[in-house]
Amino acid sequence: MYEDIMKRLVLLFVFFFCLPAVTSVAKEKKALVAPDLSTVKVLDLQTAQKIALADNPDMAAAMSRIEQARERIKQAVAAWWPSLDASLSGTQTRLAKNFFGNSQSLSFLADRDVDLNSDDFKAGLQATWVLFDGFFRSYKQQQAEFNEKEFTAARRDSQRLLAFSVAEAFFNAQLSQTRVDIAAADEKFYLSQLRDANNRYEVGTGGWGDVLNIKVQLNSARTSLMLGRRQFEAAGYGLAALMGISDAAFPKGLRLAELDRDIKLPLVQEDPEKLIKEALAIRPDIRRLEMLAHEAEAGSGQAKAPFYPKVQLVGTVNGDSRDDTSFSADDFGNTIGVNIAWNLFSGGADRARFFEARHKEREVAYNLASLRNKVAAEIRRDIALLAAAEEQVRLQRESVVLVRENRDLAKNEYEAGETSLVRLNEAQRDLTTTHSRLAQALVGYHQARHKLLAATGKNLQPLSGKNK
Repeated sequence: MYEDIMKRLVLLFVFFFCLPAVTSVAKEKKALVAPDLSTVKVLDLQTAQKIALADNPDMAAAMSRIEQARERIKQAVAAWWPSLDASLSGTQTRLAKNFFGNSQSLSFLADRDVDLNSDDFKAGLQATWVLFDGFFRSYKQQQAEFNEKEFTAARRDSQRLLAFSVAEAFFNAQLSQTRVDIAAADEKFYLSQLRDANNRYEVGTGGWGDVLNIKVQLNSARTSLMLGRRQFEAAGYGLAALMGISDAAFPKGLRLAELDRDIKLPLVQEDPEKLIKEALAIRPDIRRLEMLAHEAEAGSGQAKAPFYPKVQLVGTVNGDSRDDTSFSADDFGNTIGVNIAWNLFSGGADRARFFEARHKEREVAYNLASLRNKVAAEIRRDIALLAAAEEQVRLQRESVVLVRENRDLAKNEYEAGETSLVRLNEAQRDLTTTHSRLAQALVGYHQARHKLLAATGKNLQPLSGKNK
């Protein structure tokens, strides 16, 4: 019956003390679930960011730092409990044969048959409970708790920066992919023109020089196509590495989502004061420094603890048995007492440690004020860059319409024999170049927008459902 009760108590202890850790791990595993890349045929930005937040090794390292901080909290809480130490020793002593003869008081035993061997067994149990330590334990626990929150905020900030890095790499790869499409369209155009030129040459209405000229332009388009594919491949490696993909290589056949060329630009510019206020409230790097400030305050409290006396309750039970390993009740004695220790002078070391901690508080406060200023400047700068990117998109869209009309006009004139092939080639090159510039402007706009989102701390909101 007694054994059954003990087993149940042990199981209950394990359940209550291990459940929080198991639940924490389970929640983290659930939060880190990402889409299976092998089932993805067209990769969009949000999917790429989710995979990166789940699989990037730096995020796993940040989570390990949080777990370390949680264990330090448990260590700090343990100081509130009594300390219990058990001791057990056994010694065997053999006296020298001349021991009794050399001692005047024991010389009468020298001629007798005396056992020179003796065994001594001791057992002890000591309990120590700190009743007061100048609030050191309270500040130590607070510091550990703020340290865990600091690492949590640092991990969140790493996620913010990683999400932005993935966005930048994704848009760069998307630009390379778009340039491949532009080069492919250019190749298709010259293939069509080459067929027409050959037909005109065969019927005697066109010259061989036109055929040769178009072949040169076709080779140029194919060269651009080849270079574009290589650049897209290289950009994909960088994106895959950020996403934490093994060997930094995407599965074969994976394609990025098309660059959104018809995105609607906002009509009203962002309000910097509103965005700065929101950023100061939600930016994880600011929260991290706020937690560091609380840690520094707790450190000052710990540094002040030596100015107070330390009071602890001590109780011991000691047993002593000679020549017998079994202990009876008569072999045990006990003591109980209260110890008070108060250092009155240590050469000024305690005072110096306290002032060091206070200066640490000031340092963190200055760093926090500096970061707030940097955030405000960053947001104002990013708003200006976003406005410039929007204007670039508008201008390039207008240019594409004008250049396409000019190219079509040159094509019709050339086919009607009213203009030379040189003008058509120039018009086609202008169209290809303008399409490339529009793609560059669109990518610049998307990157500027995501940079502003990262600066305000909002770029994780679409991903925060499973990555907090």
